[in-house]
Amino acid sequence: MQTGLIIAALRKHRLATLLIAMEIALACAVLCNAIFMLTQKGRALNLDSGIAESSLGIVQLSGFDAAQAADLNARVTGALHAIPGVTSVGIISAVPFGEPGVRAGVHTDESGKVFGGVLDFYLGDAAAIQALDLKLLAGRLPDAAEYAPIGQYVPANAPILVTRQLAERYWPGEPAVGHSLWSMDSRFTVIGVVEHLAVSQPGGGEALGNDWSVLMPAKPGPQLAGRYLVRAAPGALPRVMADAQRAVAAVAPDVVFDQAASRTVAELRAGYFHGGRLMMALLAGVIVALLGATALGIVGLVSYWVEQRRRQIGIRRALGATRRDILRYFQLENFLVVSLGVVAGALLAYAFNLGLMRFYELPRLPLAYLPVSALALWLLGQVAVLAPALRASSIMPVQAIRST
Repeated sequence: MQTGLIIAALRKHRLATLLIAMEIALACAVLCNAIFMLTQKGRALNLDSGIAESSLGIVQLSGFDAAQAADLNARVTGALHAIPGVTSVGIISAVPFGEPGVRAGVHTDESGKVFGGVLDFYLGDAAAIQALDLKLLAGRLPDAAEYAPIGQYVPANAPILVTRQLAERYWPGEPAVGHSLWSMDSRFTVIGVVEHLAVSQPGGGEALGNDWSVLMPAKPGPQLAGRYLVRAAPGALPRVMADAQRAVAAVAPDVVFDQAASRTVAELRAGYFHGGRLMMALLAGVIVALLGATALGIVGLVSYWVEQRRRQIGIRRALGATRRDILRYFQLENFLVVSLGVVAGALLAYAFNLGLMRFYELPRLPLAYLPVSALALWLLGQVAVLAPALRASSIMPVQAIRST
């Protein structure tokens, strides 16, 4: 009965009802996608790189002759080992959140008909692979005899460690150890599976996942020099990294110490995701501003309706309507208007998401975000309508008649 009266009243205020419903629809669409993007950014910031970040730092050098790589590696690793607190020093091609290393497309069949995507290839000596402290799920780490010199880009026909994500993608339901990948005119045989090893630039490049990477053993040489992985106790690492520049300058004064790239892995992560944190703050601000504007719109509209209906409210009170009846009336009216906006907003949310998928490669909006946004708007609507509805319920019949 009351619902019918409310619908009849809303028909008399079609323009105002349409405006607030449109505002709620827009709020619902933006809210769904903003929360989704915020969640995606949060997951990216908290991704597991798979390595012992708190204990690792990178020392990067440039400006040296490749022919002197072996001598440089020996001098620098010796100097870094001598720093108090250093537990190991290895030579590596790249690390997560740092400068990219080797990237190449792979095939899962020898004929090259089944393309497996573009992977990050990490190359490291035995000390570097041990220092990463990867969690081995199956298989084994490389043997000493499997460390080979790098050819054009990588060691030819080298054994590799793959991530669990790749193993499940390429060989679902099968043990990955023993399978092979083909790339760069070589066959790479899987000898182990690690839980995680993030690509050097998560969320960027052509990788289809954060763990689309492989690790292979390599001997230091002209193509594996100048980037050193230093491991120390987490508490000692900042001091070790500060001492590293002086230690390198003492044994290799002719090389360039890259201060921007020579950081702890934790610092590399923080720098890499700095823009992501700013984006999260911006999205959070958009959500707060949007909800605030929607609440103000509801308060303004309901306050206007209360003033327009003072006489009708007074008559209803005179006919026996209680304050609770008046309060429920406006709450139900608000619920119906918000529901109308939410239905339209759900369609608009997916229209926005299609645009984001096309231009920003965002995943499809999961259905679960719609009820979350709808619930938030329903609650917001009930809170926003409360103050003007309470004022309406306090109108006495005599006051309403005198004001007309």
